[in-house]
Parts: sequence; C-alpha cells; structure tokens
Amino acid sequence: MVKFFDIYQQDKVKFHKNIKDIKNIIKNSNFINGKQVFNFEKNFAKFCNTKYAIGCNSGSDALFLSLKALNLKKNSEVIIPAQTYCSTLFAVLRAGLKPVLVDIQNSNPTLSIKDLKKKITKKTSAIIIVHLYGECCNFSEIKKAIKKKKIFIIEDAAQAHGARDFSSNKDGLLAGSMGILGCFSFYPGKNLGAYGDAGAITTNSKNLYLKLLKLRNLGGIKKYEHDIIGFNSRLDTFQAAILNNKLKSLNKNNLNRVQIAKFYNLNINNKYIKKIKYSRGCVYHQYVILSKKEKKIRQLLEKNKIQYGKHYPKPIHKLNAAKTIFKNLSYPNAESFSNFGISLPIDPNLKKKQLIKICNVLNSI
Repeated sequence: MVKFFDIYQQDKVKFHKNIKDIKNIIKNSNFINGKQVFNFEKNFAKFCNTKYAIGCNSGSDALFLSLKALNLKKNSEVIIPAQTYCSTLFAVLRAGLKPVLVDIQNSNPTLSIKDLKKKITKKTSAIIIVHLYGECCNFSEIKKAIKKKKIFIIEDAAQAHGARDFSSNKDGLLAGSMGILGCFSFYPGKNLGAYGDAGAITTNSKNLYLKLLKLRNLGGIKKYEHDIIGFNSRLDTFQAAILNNKLKSLNKNNLNRVQIAKFYNLNINNKYIKKIKYSRGCVYHQYVILSKKEKKIRQLLEKNKIQYGKHYPKPIHKLNAAKTIFKNLSYPNAESFSNFGISLPIDPNLKKKQLIKICNVLNSI
C-alpha cells in the first residue's frame, strides 16, 4: 500500500518528545493558554516573518476571527476564489458579509487576476486570497488590481506553511506575511499538522493582535474581564506543544515535498494527464494532476493500492449549502479542477520505488 500521507511515520522520531510534553502539561494542569501556546505563537510568528501570531481553535475560526477583527460593514462584499475549501465561504457568511466568487486560473490553482478585476466594486471590503495546494497567489498583481482602494487582503494560508511568493521581491514573501492578516490551519494532514483541530492568525498590526487575543478568548485577555463580545476559540495547549516540536522539521519536510514534485514532473509522461503549473515557492500541500480520464486513473490507482485524494470534488458554487447563493453562476476553471483533478501521494517520506510505481501506473493508461 502506498499511503497518501502517513502522519505516524512522519512524526515517529518525535513520538517520545510529544508524549513527554503531554505528560508535563497534565502534571502541571496547564491545559488552557499554557506557556506552550505562547512559545508556539512566538516561534510561528518568527517562522512566518511577522511580528505576531495568535493561536486559535482551527483554520476556519482563523478566517472568521480575522473578518470580525477588521470590523467590516455588514453585507459588504468579500471576494474569494471559487475553488477552495468550504471554510473560506462559511467564514464570510458567519461574519455577516456577502461572498463574491472569482474563478481560478486554467493551469494554476490560484485566483484569476483577470476575473478579480471584474469583480471589484465599491462594495468590496476585503479579498481572501487562497494559497491553494501550497501555491502562493501572485501578491504583486493582486495589489495592482486593487490599486489604491481601501480593500483588506486576508491570506487563507491553510495549505501554505512555509510557501513563498517571488512576484514582489527576489527573496520572496512568506505565506502569512503578505496581507493584513494570515490564516493558518493545523489540521493533522497539513504540512504543519497538529493531532486535532488547531489554527493561527499572523499579523504585523499590534492593534489587530490585541483585538484578536480578546476575540479568541471570550472577549478578554484576563479571566473574568470581557471587554468585547468574543468567542471560545483558543489553541489547545497539547496541540501547541506538538506543533512546537513539529515546526522544527517543517522546512525539511517541505523540501522533501518539493523533491517529490520534481520527480513527478520529470517522470509522469502521459498525453491524457495535464500537469498544473506551480511556482518555485510552492510547498506542495497537494500535487494535483488534471485528466479527462480521471475515473479510469482512480480505478487504476485503487487497483494498485495507491491512495489518492480529491481537492476538491465540488467547487464552492456547487456545494449544496451554497447553491442558492450562487444560482446560475459558472466558474469554468474551478469546475475543471473539481471534475478532472486527482491529488497524488505527497507524503514527505515517500521512497523512490514508491514514486516509480506511481508514475508507472499513471503512464500505463
């Protein structure tokens, strides 16, 4: 069996350290907002090249809390891509704002600048740019599209821990450091994954940092002091300890993913398979191929005991929960990625013989 992503195998060397840290948390009854949370926030902010990081319950909450922190006018428009996870949409709706969809590019999973320009109106208050599959959006082009309008840029970096965008400068901007706020998920399958739900928000704004500390903790920083209406969305101390341990290996694991992607690029040779164009700053949370023989490919992978994924089987406007919101609208590129996309195994510890097997099966169609 070629596993899609083997978390246990990836984290095996950290197993005893994780157990030791968990035991210490239990021993000290340091369950809520423990020092491990503060340590992780400090380390993750440094990793993302931002001044602050605020831990929270999940990537979904990171998006929602970010929108709440900006205090946007009710029913103002927030632009999001048509190909993303449902959390991006639901955060906008939960915040009492109006989602506006833009299509993605035809050979890249990030939003189409051409379509973005058409969708910006006087009612646009924010754009959530989604660094899908670990591929950063072209930030410089997005800034040009906005011009000097007062539109906030929020990064949905749930799949882009350590990714860079080289469109703005030669060193590249790190995911989470581009927009006014960067939103991360640490769902177990992410490049940096916890052992349960967890998330974080990055920012360089001290005012937003202080506000988010309150929003995530029932409206206050100190116990029984509730300055604003807040939410219960704290980062669990256990998860913070595990994330702190795993953060040290993130760059190495990302580099392994890049090497696996290079192997796929060189060795998948099939006229029925279209390779997505990723940039050099991508960290390959997913390696997705497109094929009109998608069904046959899935059958072959299953027959040869190779796990795969679908990210995502339905674009945002096709979700049952959103059909009435985006009735009669079409986003061809997003639909193409949903219909014909297959995510190949991208475990950073995949062996060469496993990669050869995957490529041979794909080339046999």
